[in-house]
Amino acid sequence: MNRFDYVRPTSLAEAVAAAAMPGAAYLAGGTNLLDLMKGGVARPERLVDITRLPELNRVERLDDGSLRVGALVRNADLAHDQAFAATYPAVAEALLSGASAQLRNAATVGGNIMQRTRCSYFYDTASACNRRELGSGCDALAGENRHHAVLGWSPACIATHPSDFCVPLVALDAVVEIEGSKGRRHVTLEEFHRLPGEAPQRETVLEPGELVVAVRLPAEASAFASHARYLKLRERTSYAFAVVSAAAALVVEGGRIRQARLALGGVAAKPWRARAAEAALLGAEPGEAAYAGAAALALAEAKPSGDNGFKIELARRVAVRALSLAEAGTPARLPALPASVFASTTGARHDA
Repeated sequence: MNRFDYVRPTSLAEAVAAAAMPGAAYLAGGTNLLDLMKGGVARPERLVDITRLPELNRVERLDDGSLRVGALVRNADLAHDQAFAATYPAVAEALLSGASAQLRNAATVGGNIMQRTRCSYFYDTASACNRRELGSGCDALAGENRHHAVLGWSPACIATHPSDFCVPLVALDAVVEIEGSKGRRHVTLEEFHRLPGEAPQRETVLEPGELVVAVRLPAEASAFASHARYLKLRERTSYAFAVVSAAAALVVEGGRIRQARLALGGVAAKPWRARAAEAALLGAEPGEAAYAGAAALALAEAKPSGDNGFKIELARRVAVRALSLAEAGTPARLPALPASVFASTTGARHDA
């Protein structure tokens, strides 16, 4: 680990000013950043510790009905908040399916959104990786790549985004609050993460010194509380990132789907919102035929980036099952194995 300066600001304005200097990085839970520093992947010259900023550690219901979650709220605290889990069950289920209990106790909402890819070539400083060093190449293209992207990838990078939390957030139109030297701005989470294109080193829309201060869930997101699920297929049930995952949410009235949301994880460099699939479900009769058609649309542009063609069919099937689980109804209690394909498929139906 290289030498670095350590700064502990007492206000947001101080934090942004300190982080605007070249080579600076924000420190919150540190569950991803410190690992990257120890491995020599990240080499910040200055750490700006924001953990003492109280305005970032709040969960607030706003006048417009939206929910504002501060960037320093711990993943475990949010997932175990009964009111939150009842209103946004797919988000709580996603949080509880990620990492270990110890990591969830330390990791933060903002850090989860900002976490880096888990591509092994990104972590191996002896390998070529355009995310670490633009122009060096992408060793994953001809390497071990069965877990890599099938949507939105480019010859410059085929890595995937690792977050579970972000997948249902994207499906529910979450918005990211960003503080910078020019003031505060708001960006939808769907637009926050960038696809690699020719500039994979730019993973988000953040400008130097900008800080994620909160995530907002709009008032409309609560309409899906009775029919929302997150499903994650992984190579082992605990402590593993998704091979593929899906967040599905439905509003079913009069035997027809009136609203539908679907997002996929583990398939691209960002959580993937399947808008064509959602449009196809509107007005449809709930059932596997409708879900299979929607899933096919969601993966219509998918193509292998190497030895991972199986992920396309796998993602289709996970999407179908997530939609079926959402239709069956949000369980009264989260499964003992949250988001697992091995959990009980029984839901508590809440017909309108």
